[in-house]
Amino acid sequence: MRDTAIQTPDRAKVGFISLGCPKALVDSERILTQLRIEGYDITPQYEDAGVVIVNTCGFIDAAKEESLETIGEAIRENGRVLVTGCMGRGDDADAIRARHPKVLGISGPAAYEEVLSTVREVLPQHHQPNPHLDLIPAQGVKLTPRHYAYLKISEGCNHRCRFCIIPSLRGDLVSRPIGSVMSEAEGLVRAGVRELLVVSQDTSAYGIDLKYQTDFWHGRPLKSNLESLASALSELGVWVRFHYVYPYPHVDKLIPMMAAGKLLPYIDMPLQHGARSVLERMKRPAAAEKTLDRIAKWRDICPDLSIRSTFIVGYPGETEEEFESLLTFIDRAQLDRVGCFQYSPVKGAAANELPNPIPEATKAARWDRFMALQQSISAAKLQRKIGSTQTILIDQVTEDGAIGRTFADAPEIDGVVHLPDITDFSPGDLVEAEISAADDYDLWV
Repeated sequence: MRDTAIQTPDRAKVGFISLGCPKALVDSERILTQLRIEGYDITPQYEDAGVVIVNTCGFIDAAKEESLETIGEAIRENGRVLVTGCMGRGDDADAIRARHPKVLGISGPAAYEEVLSTVREVLPQHHQPNPHLDLIPAQGVKLTPRHYAYLKISEGCNHRCRFCIIPSLRGDLVSRPIGSVMSEAEGLVRAGVRELLVVSQDTSAYGIDLKYQTDFWHGRPLKSNLESLASALSELGVWVRFHYVYPYPHVDKLIPMMAAGKLLPYIDMPLQHGARSVLERMKRPAAAEKTLDRIAKWRDICPDLSIRSTFIVGYPGETEEEFESLLTFIDRAQLDRVGCFQYSPVKGAAANELPNPIPEATKAARWDRFMALQQSISAAKLQRKIGSTQTILIDQVTEDGAIGRTFADAPEIDGVVHLPDITDFSPGDLVEAEISAADDYDLWV
């Protein structure tokens, strides 16, 4: 748990543990902000918390088990626990109650008011907030460092990928009007944020449910669509990084903005596989051949474009030929950063009904082959950066030196730049430096 507020003796105190993805982190920030507005303190310690909230992740079985273990730890250490998040509905909620019957309440993802209502019930707050003393940052409580923040633009997803249960957890796509998104982004920048990380379940689909309706920002009409949002965010003078982007045709409009330096030349694009037949069994929305063509066109326009992606090996029915197609795709795509997962069944996912499950040993062997190929690609790309001058956003400074990131590196999931023995910077500083060395994942100056 992280301390996010100054504590006073007469306030009820709430402990908070946030698990899972950046989208869940934003949910946690919203709950914490409202708790602070209502006068609660947030404590990083079990022993002085009147109640502990655990925001769970239910995306895969390993994440569910981590959530269940964390709930158990909170019960042992404190005894008064509320559970929210992606495990808060249906069978997962039943599993929580069966394993941890002492939990005081369970709610689903983004159920902000339900969480707050239960907190008020189990831990009444008698402190009346003083607007002159109990100051809440204009940007709300943030769990990220001061210099970067996640900007969630929509909730839910309209796709029905067979391996994914997100729609059953978070529902169909619900986009925020662009005026609301821009007001939040502007507030974050005023508070010192130097990098905005745009997140959602499907960033490319932003605004579809709103029929791209016009909204207003400072009296200026803007369409609630991805192009308008990217253009408006580019005016704020900070790094803007897009995550969870599907390669739809309208994403093409963002690439010239990246080439012009208005947006970071970076796209996080979860592709999942390179064989058409596997993508069809997954019910994925994009074909591998079109994706390769699109990537080539993007790089013609913006040669510095950095692409990160994620893939699954060992999906039910994956043949050796289909796996070889994936390796061919990876070799042709030459992606900068890649994560790979061995397929594991998730309760409630349609993929569980598919025939021909892949043996665990085969999954592991394919994962090893995939990662060996991608590691060589990533390492070669980093080697080519030696001797170049890069703009680096400083994340951390210790007595041993600084650590930062280039435009090609998202926090916590990509590589970093090491600046040994350089201590005269602060987190959030942007510096220019020449790259002197590289390994498979990181850079040095």
